Amino acid sequence: MTTSASEIMRRQYVKGNPEREARIEAHRRNYEIADDIYRMRTEAGLTQQQLAELVGTSASAICRMEDANYEGHSLAMLHRIARSLNKEVKVLFVSRAEDQRDAEVSIHAQAGKDQSHHR
Repeated sequence: MTTSASEIMRRQYVKGNPEREARIEAHRRNYEIADDIYRMRTEAGLTQQQLAELVGTSASAICRMEDANYEGHSLAMLHRIARSLNKEVKVLFVSRAEDQRDAEVSIHAQAGKDQSHHR
């Protein structure tokens, strides 16, 4: 079995270092959010400018939200984007474990969902 270079680097420089692990995890979450926004926007056939107009913000704000290095994602803005794309934002809190996230934000399609199960 061959070990990838990234896995070797992770074991050597990240694993066991809580500060580095936290930074890597935060970057991974930011990347996933940025990627979700980009994917949903392009699947909807919208430009950044068009999505910005639907959300009530600027194209540069959408551009920042789609940047994996952006750390300012607010839940309020994610809700505005989701509504503009006929989606909803769900936050899931799970137990902390080595391979689990402490909080995960995901955006799901609303179409056809039964909203009666919400508390």
